[in-house]
Amino acid sequence: MAELIDFPVQVIIPIAWGEMDSYGHLNNIYYLRYFETARIQYFREIGLVDIKLETGLGPILAQSTCKYHKPLQYPDQVIVGAKIKSMSKSSFVMEHLIISEKVGVAASGEGVIVMYDYNASQKAEIPPAIRKQIEEFEGTSFSSDQR
Repeated sequence: MAELIDFPVQVIIPIAWGEMDSYGHLNNIYYLRYFETARIQYFREIGLVDIKLETGLGPILAQSTCKYHKPLQYPDQVIVGAKIKSMSKSSFVMEHLIISEKVGVAASGEGVIVMYDYNASQKAEIPPAIRKQIEEFEGTSFSSDQR
């Protein structure tokens, strides 16, 4: 799908009957779950899950937004894209897009992810190896601001 061409992670998710609400469409919380599924897949692909296990440094979601474009209904299948659109010293902004096979663009959103030292319970800088992996994965270079 052309809308997802710039998204290095794309996850296919079938809509389940039990995800519908009493109004006959996908309950709004599932859009955020779909974002989460793509976000975790992205972390796995860049090795961020392994870094957390080895060092105690890992991502923590600081903010999430979702714009609902069109309602989704069972039966359907969506493709959820994830990409990083900006990166600072200790955080990055991940963009998400949900594309339905039936209705097209269904939702878009962003998440601010902060690198966190789980051992010290505080914010941390993004390790250089992860920064490099993200830039290679995205095929771009990010300048660091001071966030």
